[in-house]
Amino acid sequence: MFALKVLCLRIYMRIFKGITVILPFKWPKIFDGPGSSLELCRYIANQGHKKILLVTDSMLAKLGLLDAMQVELEKQGITVVIYDGVMPDPTIAQIEAGVSVLKDNNCKAILAVGGGSSIDAAKVIAARGKSDKSIINMAGLFKIYFSGTLPLYAVPTTAGTGSEVTIAAVVSDPKQKRKLPIIDLKLMPVAAALDGELMTGLPAHITAATGMDALTHAVESYISRNALKHTDVKAIEATQLIMANLVTAVTDGSNVAARQAMVRASNLAGMAFTQAGVGYVHAIAHNFGALYHTPHGVANAIVMPYVLDYSKSSCTLRLADLAKACNIGLADANNANNEQLAEAFIQRIREMKHKFNIPTKLAALQRKDIPQIAAAALKEARFTYAVPRYMNKATCENLISQMLVE
Repeated sequence: MFALKVLCLRIYMRIFKGITVILPFKWPKIFDGPGSSLELCRYIANQGHKKILLVTDSMLAKLGLLDAMQVELEKQGITVVIYDGVMPDPTIAQIEAGVSVLKDNNCKAILAVGGGSSIDAAKVIAARGKSDKSIINMAGLFKIYFSGTLPLYAVPTTAGTGSEVTIAAVVSDPKQKRKLPIIDLKLMPVAAALDGELMTGLPAHITAATGMDALTHAVESYISRNALKHTDVKAIEATQLIMANLVTAVTDGSNVAARQAMVRASNLAGMAFTQAGVGYVHAIAHNFGALYHTPHGVANAIVMPYVLDYSKSSCTLRLADLAKACNIGLADANNANNEQLAEAFIQRIREMKHKFNIPTKLAALQRKDIPQIAAAALKEARFTYAVPRYMNKATCENLISQMLVE
């Protein structure tokens, strides 16, 4: 019976891949390099906007990270209204509060400045600005395509989510202890700035966690059965940049070159998984976040080696490709066998986690919660992610149980 289900899912995902190829993606205009956030501000002014809602979190506002952008926008004749009520894993209530600020001040465009939470929140605020549909009813695929969104611009201040180039936003529903993925072409920002200078003050543990998030995007998109030639190119380049620069960004946060390389990697990985998709790492990590409020990058980093170990038999060549691209493995990688290279790549991820003090198991995980987490993860992945190797519920529960601290 399980084999039949897998066959049906493979056929479905092959059709889904064909649809993905013809979807009319409209990628944002990208401003890349130190100081590019101010270039974006001038671009926004040239679009004719007169009043803009700046969506961010209170910490960035207190640190003064918004000041230069606010001054530049006002210099260009734009009134800036700030909503800084976004917190990690933004909730329905936080987003609706932002919608109220948007409407009360009659803002007609949105600038998101922050990590993935701020950008995701801004995406949904932009959608709610054009629609009375509830956030719960927006969850799923293409529920806002016809209503559209207000113009959205993004400046990521972490190098991890790639939200500035994705068509997805994730909203937390604390009442139901779940996360609501909203996926629609209309959620893509109009333009974004990749400004590594904004990240030089980011703490090491956040740099590490967000960097591992970007790595998860790159790896899962590359081993996805929905991968395409152009997503492969982006995923490989992103993986190379991360392997070459993440340690430096963590240990020497003021290194602008490493910061710029990481935000570029995050951007490439975001474009790759927007079309190729992710997999079980994200499906399980989302549920760790929903249930235990585990930071998304940390959750991904914990889960990734377990899922790659399970999936390896079905994606050995793909993992070996990544090892070769990053010069990971035996001294003469071209003559090493693919199984050794795949294992070496997974081992490198474990070593990076250890270097960054990211645990191998999840302290918050409770055995009684595992059936619920497994069921939710499998439901999320079933018709969305073209994973290299499918799991049944018992297998998924067993894999998650390996992350228990006992």
